[in-house]
Amino acid sequence: MAERGQLPPPAKRLCCRPGYGSGCRPGQRAGGAGPGSGALCAGPSSAAAAAALGLLPLGKTQSPESLLDIAARKVAEKWPFQRVEERFERIPEPVQRRIVYWSFPRSEREICMYSSFNTGAEDPAAAPGGAATAAGGAADAAAAADENRLPFRRGIALLDGGCVDNVLQVGFHLSGTVTEPAMQSEPETVCNVAISFDRCKITSVTCSCGNKDIFYCAHVVALSLYRIRKPDQVKLHLPISETLFQMNRDQLQKFVQYLITVHHTEVLPTAQKLADEILSQNSEINQVHGAPDPTAGASIDDENCWHLDEEQVQEQVKLFLSQGGYHGSGKQLNLLFAKVREMLKMRDSNGARMLTLITEQFMADPRLSLWRQQGTAMTDKYRQLWDELGALWMCIVLNPHCKLEQKASWLKQLKKWNSVDVCPWEDGNHGNELPNLTNALPQEILHRGVTSITNLEGWVGHPLDPIGTLFSSLMEACRVDDESFHGFSDFTGKAKQRVEYQHLPAHKFLEEGESYLTLAVEVALIGLGQQRIMPDGLYAQEKVCRNEEQLISKLQEIELDDTLVKIFRKQAVFLLEAGPYSGLGEVIHRESVPMHTFAKYLFTSLLPHDAELAYKTALRAMRLLVLESTAPSGDMSRPHHIASVVPNRYPRWFTLSHIESQQCELASTMLTAAKGDVRRLETVLESIQKNIHSSSHIFKLAQDAFKIATLMDSLPDITLLKVSLELGLQVMRMTLSTLNWRRREMVRWLVTCATEVGVYALDSIMQNWFTLFTPTEATSIVATTVMSNSTIVRLHLDCHQQEKLASSARTLALQCAMKDPQNCALSALTLCEKDHIAFETAYQIVLDAATTGMSYSQLFTIARYMEHRGYPMRAYKLATLAMTHLNLSYNQDTHPAINDVLWACALSHSLGKNELAAIIPLVVKSVKCATVLSDILRRCTLTTPGMVGLHGRRNSGKLMSLDKAPLRQLLDATIGAYINTTHSRLTHISPRHYSEFIEFLSKARETFLMAHDGHIQFTQFIDNLKQIYKGKKKLMMLVRERFG
Repeated sequence: MAERGQLPPPAKRLCCRPGYGSGCRPGQRAGGAGPGSGALCAGPSSAAAAAALGLLPLGKTQSPESLLDIAARKVAEKWPFQRVEERFERIPEPVQRRIVYWSFPRSEREICMYSSFNTGAEDPAAAPGGAATAAGGAADAAAAADENRLPFRRGIALLDGGCVDNVLQVGFHLSGTVTEPAMQSEPETVCNVAISFDRCKITSVTCSCGNKDIFYCAHVVALSLYRIRKPDQVKLHLPISETLFQMNRDQLQKFVQYLITVHHTEVLPTAQKLADEILSQNSEINQVHGAPDPTAGASIDDENCWHLDEEQVQEQVKLFLSQGGYHGSGKQLNLLFAKVREMLKMRDSNGARMLTLITEQFMADPRLSLWRQQGTAMTDKYRQLWDELGALWMCIVLNPHCKLEQKASWLKQLKKWNSVDVCPWEDGNHGNELPNLTNALPQEILHRGVTSITNLEGWVGHPLDPIGTLFSSLMEACRVDDESFHGFSDFTGKAKQRVEYQHLPAHKFLEEGESYLTLAVEVALIGLGQQRIMPDGLYAQEKVCRNEEQLISKLQEIELDDTLVKIFRKQAVFLLEAGPYSGLGEVIHRESVPMHTFAKYLFTSLLPHDAELAYKTALRAMRLLVLESTAPSGDMSRPHHIASVVPNRYPRWFTLSHIESQQCELASTMLTAAKGDVRRLETVLESIQKNIHSSSHIFKLAQDAFKIATLMDSLPDITLLKVSLELGLQVMRMTLSTLNWRRREMVRWLVTCATEVGVYALDSIMQNWFTLFTPTEATSIVATTVMSNSTIVRLHLDCHQQEKLASSARTLALQCAMKDPQNCALSALTLCEKDHIAFETAYQIVLDAATTGMSYSQLFTIARYMEHRGYPMRAYKLATLAMTHLNLSYNQDTHPAINDVLWACALSHSLGKNELAAIIPLVVKSVKCATVLSDILRRCTLTTPGMVGLHGRRNSGKLMSLDKAPLRQLLDATIGAYINTTHSRLTHISPRHYSEFIEFLSKARETFLMAHDGHIQFTQFIDNLKQIYKGKKKLMMLVRERFG
């Protein structure tokens, strides 16, 4: 509402003195009151009126309602006042007064609807009367604070605070002042409020507060509620034209002059202008009989509807759309849609009017043309708003109460919008391109009497939402609400309670035993159980899931009694036996929407009353044919594959992950319910293994079963534990040859589960490790965990059982080492340490694989392990084998294997001269990096090799000579490496590396000088460099400065 301080718009209806002009009806009105006389609204019939309004309890009225009031109330609801005047030549003043009295709105529901958004409560005006109470909790307090800011509640507070004054009703016009109390930052303000009304509807409002909004301000609310609640305190006058008719010329002149005197600064220019026009014989004002009267009510041609500021509606929607979903704009638009739905529910014509204004702004949204140009789809949130727009138009055009001319007008408007290029298309195919299901089914089935499937487009998820609409309508009819009129008097802070429904039969339409509630539930179950093809497009598929979940959520609000349980049983049996029209029938199409979510709800609802039927329904719904392989058309052995001959197109199932998760939830629910029932658990396990194709979901089910089986407040359920283990084994088999980032977690969990089951389970997984684990997993996780102390303690094993389990682990380790020595040899050696034969076998496996199948890093690792375990000679042998696989080039001075090489040389040096002499040729052959060779050379010359010999004989302590083998060979190789590296670096050296190169030559000189003729060799080497690279003048100058 755009509430401004200006005068109300001019009245449409012209009123004149009887007998003046042909446009007026002859005859004199009856009127006993003199000029300016007034009367209270209620009069002698106030008690009856109060009872009719609900202000007095039923049965406690002071007197029966008069025939005058009954008639006046009906006339005031249906007839414009002009028709009353034209229909009757004489209208007695009491009759006029009663019609004018009853023409003001009597219900606070509409006042609430036009003054506030619904913030989430079922009905803001429907809360029980009484003082506000603390709701308790932060959330309730916040909700109460939001409600306190609503114009309707603020209006009630102003009314209860005595802030409404000077209330006057003149004909069909109500005015008054509302005082806004002073706040901390604002002074007290007085707002002038004016309200026009007709046929129990407010047709226009103005308020000097200047507030701009779609809805009425709190001051309008306060004045309106004052008139509804306190009609006996409102002075009522007939329309001002009636009063003027009773004045003579002198009285009229006095009236005008006093009016001008009181308001001379405001009305004098207008008064003079009107006077000039009236005195001019040819003026337009003299061509019209009578004069406008804003208090005289509506004319016959006036549309009877509540005041709605169209400009503000358009501005608000445009603002919300421009924010692009930010700042809560999507929520605000949904609140506007909810307001339209509320209006439609109350059969308010402004519902269609407001929706038209909203639609026009949606069509004018510049993002539509931008998305069309870019070829991009609109966002999901925006598409949901368009969906709601379409659903509301569906409600309007299907309204059985609207007239044909209205439908024709709306159809024309909808066609006009649809013709605009930017009008968005609906996402998703609704049955035009999908294969005919009749052709997809083998003829043998059809000959057996199965009806062909024709419902390609489903009722749940349909753009028009037929099931949701019908369900809501039926539920509304059976809702238990205290909606007596006094209930709209105010808000309270009471916490929201669960909505209650009851069986309310309508005997004209329903059969015996039926009620709107049973019909609502039955409609929902039929719609949810309908077999329907998965539509095309991501959004359309998400909408199917969303609508299904919303409908189930509404069903869950209903408390099931015996009558409804019978409905559930009836529908479950029907869906199981209904054939192709049912999504739970024996035969379904390959691309039929799965029933997992619906079946979970059915299962939990039926389980306490009919467990057999509950399990039968849930187990039937577990299938997911779109993921199964296509069966031959003539294969009749598996009925659920019969309709699967349609080409496999499941990649277009964009919601497949969600569907699989719902399938998993259904299975988990059944597992939980079946705890302690061996037969049920076996059946559910078989269904899971048959129908669930995702390893991650099966793993989740295995974990769920494990948690349920090992709850702290009870003994472990061994049957459920076995189910958990069986599912875990299936996961292992499924993921053995595929990449899965959770694989390590899965393996660890399986060992834990097997431990809970018992020692025989652990022994079994080790016996069959090759079908479950990779060799690395089997040795590093499975066998290692089995042989840990924690496992022994957990299982309370005796010595014999420990040895048996350890023997299985060692056998597994050796098998893995033979299959994958590179990754399992070290683990096998570790696991076999306590068994000499097994350890020797593992060592031999390493030696056999060393020449071909193992890398130098793996061999170095095992060699270090052998030294750590006290086998230096075996470590030395493995180190020499590792050296044969190594190759370090001249520029690999930071290679990770350098430490291993240095360690191997140190090991050889510690063992003795012979071992060092044996490894140096391998080093010379494998290592070409000069700095590494020089490091090894210096280490070998610092100490005597093998301070303690192999047989305990002490060495002489004499250092090895660089002029004799094996160090001479190492020295020559080091010098040669420096020479080669120098030439290699000089071929592509840049000036910024000159200083680094000079330092490199300095290190080379140190190595050269270790030889007896090293000085001569180095000098010759430098001279050669000067000659060969004389073009690098600056570099050679630096060489001469440092080395001469």
